[in-house]
Amino acid sequence: MSIYVGNLAYTVSQEDLTQVFAEYGKVKSVSLPTDRETGRMRGFAFVEMEVSTEEDAAIQALDGAEWMGRDLRVSKARPKEDRRSSSSFNGGGNRDSFSRGGDRDSFSRGGRRY
Repeated sequence: MSIYVGNLAYTVSQEDLTQVFAEYGKVKSVSLPTDRETGRMRGFAFVEMEVSTEEDAAIQALDGAEWMGRDLRVSKARPKEDRRSSSSFNGGGNRDSFSRGGDRDSFSRGGRRY
């Protein structure tokens, strides 16, 4: 399982996060996603720990805690969603909506795909 850490300062490093989470157990990995275009950190991270009870303890202790001038948001990471199945892009509720699946220029209208 993985921990989501949000509202991070843009100057935080993997070493900083490893040090903070190591107080609650052994850290397996830290991932700091960056923006593809700018290379700048996106303000959140994912931390994996060896034992789930250690993850739970870290979440309890750090969620809402102030660190580096920011109030952290710490929770269990949710699985990555398949963006193609999102109802907002596949005609869910709208008669005229663009479809993210298949051809870039295709769209659906009233349930029919063009």
